[in-house]
Amino acid sequence: MKISVAIIGASGYSGEELVHLLLRHPHVDLKVVTSRQNAGKTLAEIFPKFASYPKARKLRFSEPDLSKIDSWIGPHPESFLFFLALPHGVASEWALPLWQKGARIIDLSADFRLRSAETYQEFYQHPHPSPELLANAVYGLPELYREEIQKARLIASPGCYPTSILVPLIPLLKSKLIEPHGLIANSLSAVSGAGRKAEETYLFCECHESVRAYGVPKHRHLSEIEQQLSSTAGEKVVLQFTPHLIPVNRGLFTTIYAQPKIKSGDFPVAVQQCYEKAYGKDPFVRLLEGNALPDTKNVMGTNVIEIACRLDPRTGRLLIFSAEDNLMKGASGQAVQSMNILCGFEETESLL
Repeated sequence: MKISVAIIGASGYSGEELVHLLLRHPHVDLKVVTSRQNAGKTLAEIFPKFASYPKARKLRFSEPDLSKIDSWIGPHPESFLFFLALPHGVASEWALPLWQKGARIIDLSADFRLRSAETYQEFYQHPHPSPELLANAVYGLPELYREEIQKARLIASPGCYPTSILVPLIPLLKSKLIEPHGLIANSLSAVSGAGRKAEETYLFCECHESVRAYGVPKHRHLSEIEQQLSSTAGEKVVLQFTPHLIPVNRGLFTTIYAQPKIKSGDFPVAVQQCYEKAYGKDPFVRLLEGNALPDTKNVMGTNVIEIACRLDPRTGRLLIFSAEDNLMKGASGQAVQSMNILCGFEETESLL
């Protein structure tokens, strides 16, 4: 049996990746794709690379019109799933009426990742549009919240930076192998992480042969990262986080610095055992051993996050490295992974 799916905001980079994953998904009937600038055109016209899919030659973009919700979902809203691939603030405008109608929602924006409306306003500089829904949202990081996702109606799917930091750090904090204070994370992100928009900062001539930091010292996603880390540690965790823009199309690499709690020579073994226990059976976490280190070229186009560690005997710090595709594990792939869990499909369906 297939589920009916809509992608609201299907023409951005994350929306395009969602289209690809859902067109080939055996249990999905992609019924609605919206785009204001492409309304009336078929998927194949806008994304010619999908023209081999019969659905792409027939399905046309619709205007993103809230008044059309009833005609889309019909009499059984519980069987309809909506992906919101929209900017923060805009996603909430759709989430509330969809929630009230009874539809299931996977939001790729940041609108429902925080539990506190006050924190949202602090980091996003405007009041939360739908604070009444925050308590109903499940943080959509499958490796950490699989059971909660199975029962959710509103999933807040995390983006690339939080995923690259939380997946490596949370098992170590939970096992009390590292100190919850003094954590530092530096991330390098592809230009596609900023979305498909015409801004001078992201033009080819501005980005090519250029590496620069941005969002310093308080990037918006820092709020949800610290929320998740603090919840795990049972105390307030403050992270020093610096994101960088690098001149590649897709991919994200993060280096994390942490202080070990254990001072013995058994610490590296304990870290590896912790990761094996946490992620040894997870299909999209690749734990590297020996001299291997994560590399974006090895995860490009996949839903995999690679993780490796090194203990620096000179400084006594643990160095943790992760790599992922920012449009897959950092966005659309992870959202589809949550959909598979929510709907009872194989977790790897259309992702391998």
